[in-house]
Amino acid sequence: MSTLAVAKKDFRDAVQSRALWALLAVFVVLSTLLTYSYVEFPQLVSPGTETSIGGLVFFTAGIVSLFVSLTAMVVCYKAIAGEREIGSIKLMLALPHRRRDVLAGKLLGRMAVLSLALAIGLAVGFGFAFAMLGSLDVLTVLLFLIATLLFTAVYVSVVVGISAMTGSTSRATTLAIGFFVVFEFLWDVVPIAAVYVANGFALPQQMPDWTFLVMQVPPSTAYTAVLTSLLPQVAASLPTQTFAGAGIDAFYAVPEIGFAVLAFWLVVPLAVGYVRFSNADL
Repeated sequence: MSTLAVAKKDFRDAVQSRALWALLAVFVVLSTLLTYSYVEFPQLVSPGTETSIGGLVFFTAGIVSLFVSLTAMVVCYKAIAGEREIGSIKLMLALPHRRRDVLAGKLLGRMAVLSLALAIGLAVGFGFAFAMLGSLDVLTVLLFLIATLLFTAVYVSVVVGISAMTGSTSRATTLAIGFFVVFEFLWDVVPIAAVYVANGFALPQQMPDWTFLVMQVPPSTAYTAVLTSLLPQVAASLPTQTFAGAGIDAFYAVPEIGFAVLAFWLVVPLAVGYVRFSNADL
């Protein structure tokens, strides 16, 4: 009950501060613009594809993953660190809340805020797509929504976990931005650099299979793999590959690897944050 009480208060605070409404407006505008761009200018935004709901799903996924990760950082970096910095965490813990209740409640509250705004925004965007295309594959849209909400939960968990590791909002911001830059922009360099050094400062003709596994680590890459796993026929119909495992003879070279990676990010950063928060001197 303590966890739900904290989550409800967190969600209510977001509603009263208008953060939820601002997020909702942003997601509705973004989703509508993406749909309009895809339908009206298909050769510009996705060359070589015929306009379809499946194509729109993967086009939207690429941009939504970036936007969700940035939004999660803005919404969640203060979840625990902010309460500790201003001292209100002591008041919360004076009530019958344990530290794990506070952490779990903050996680659920931030997930609810971000997921609700995103789900409504995507629903409006695909409703607009139905109006423009005249048809809608409900199952494809539903699977896309499930995968996207899972990805949202992962990023909220990562940033809340980071927030629980420190009592400083500036440090939480730095860590969250560092995570985003390293894993979403720089990570592909890591296996290439390792192979380059191990191969005597030269790249081999063919990269070792294990580099593929390392490249699946970023949450956004795992999200695309999950989408490919859930929508294999849609992914196969696209002119560009959505999963880079073709031709690799290894048990992990399947799109389902994305579920394992997302599960890792959903649990591990939050567990580390909980341990740090539990042992912190408040």
